Amino acid sequence: MSLDSITDSVDKAVSDFVEPIATKLGEIVFYSVPVGGTELPLIVTWLVVAGLVFSAWFGLVQIRKFRLAVDVVRGKYDEKGSDGEVNHFQALTAAVSGTVGLGNIAGVAVAVSIGGPGATFWMVLCGLLGMATKFVEVTLGVKYREVHPDGTVSGGPMHYLPKGLTERFGRNGKILGRVLAVLASAMILFFGLFGGNLFQVNQSYAQLVSVAGGEDGALGSSAGALFFGLLIAAVVGIVLLGGIRSIATVTSRLVPSMAAMYIVACLIVILANITAVPDAIGSIFEGAFNPEGVAGGILGALIIGFKRAAFSNEAGLGSAPIAHSAVKTKHPASEGLVALLEPFIDTVVVCTMTALTIVIASPDSWAKARTDESIGGVTITSDAFETVLPWFPYILTIAVMLFAVSTVLTWGYYCLKAWTYLFGRSKVSELTFKVVYTLFAVAGALLTLQTLIDLADAVLFSLAVINIIGLYLLAPMVKRELNSFLEYIRNRKAGAPDSSGGADEDKNPATTTV
Repeated sequence: MSLDSITDSVDKAVSDFVEPIATKLGEIVFYSVPVGGTELPLIVTWLVVAGLVFSAWFGLVQIRKFRLAVDVVRGKYDEKGSDGEVNHFQALTAAVSGTVGLGNIAGVAVAVSIGGPGATFWMVLCGLLGMATKFVEVTLGVKYREVHPDGTVSGGPMHYLPKGLTERFGRNGKILGRVLAVLASAMILFFGLFGGNLFQVNQSYAQLVSVAGGEDGALGSSAGALFFGLLIAAVVGIVLLGGIRSIATVTSRLVPSMAAMYIVACLIVILANITAVPDAIGSIFEGAFNPEGVAGGILGALIIGFKRAAFSNEAGLGSAPIAHSAVKTKHPASEGLVALLEPFIDTVVVCTMTALTIVIASPDSWAKARTDESIGGVTITSDAFETVLPWFPYILTIAVMLFAVSTVLTWGYYCLKAWTYLFGRSKVSELTFKVVYTLFAVAGALLTLQTLIDLADAVLFSLAVINIIGLYLLAPMVKRELNSFLEYIRNRKAGAPDSSGGADEDKNPATTTV
């Protein structure tokens, strides 16, 4: 039996078993209600409302403290002797690498096809709201993280939900928090294996095959797929062995490089069509508020834009706090401020650049996609660049590969922390996970397992429901931490000693335990 027939059999067997489960859970998690001629997924409303609430609660912290966030990333307020494994910049790039990916290339193209150019406006607005949510969850991630004797750090919803709820509500909060922590760990682990790993490898392999002669090319065979999978697995396995320090070292170089390369390509297309820029920007604003637009007019454009942004930057899903928790700091809110830059980079900058490039270049495939949703998003984006850069499909392939590898690495770290929370931190446990994770990377090149990927999406957004309830309950803790850090900044500027924290445990909340 050939490798192709084996993989086809596995795909079919898994699909037949999982499809009913994935369909049912998807119907629940992504339940939609008809609004203005289009469908509104309630999970998107849940995420957007959280962004609105936290933006109001913290007085538009994403705007008022944006400059301070940049100063913190630059290391202006670093503190010597802080617990943690990586600096603010490395923590940010590690988390960004988990969100900036294929969604920014393909997903945005789909958004401006279904929702029209106006979807871009609502996508940006949702990204700005998500900055406040990210600030809250990451501040909690650092406040309630666990610093191990060897100096390594574990954080995320599996830590701040039980610890924070115990601190606020006592024994009842402790029981609820532990149940939620187990559920959060299981959800992160499941999505990471299939959505953060297998899907990324699968899509990057598909893009590579498309520019290397297609199915008849050198990489189109099952042997080529196996070779690609083993290569990615080797890279991922080697980096994972080094832990968050190794991942942060790679992503701190990879993320800025791949983002800069992609944005430069966007700017080339935009500058080559500079005379079309005013009309393109006008169409974005007109499409955002024009009730005659596509996909249900203004509501259609709004929903599609919000959906794309919410699915892209992962604000409120509880994943990013895991990476940010490893930062070296004594003030949790300092990293919360750094984290609010993440949706800005992912959605406001990268997604907007993609959308603007497509609208300005206006390739034929985009026009066709407005009436035929079967045209893939990557194809539209590639065609937009190809109008100015005929060789761009090769550059896009490199970008997709870099985005995919960085995402696989970051989700590998997220999964590791979920795994060790469930199964312990022994060397055998950690090694077992790393072997399993690298095997999934190999499988990603050979299998599609689309039903499992659909199920993984539903599972991850189920976590958003649990996580955001926890964020609402623990928001007062975040406000206290923000005030503490701002007082530290004022004292530092005045040359006075830090008196913001009071007791030692408040000055160094990184060691908080249940």
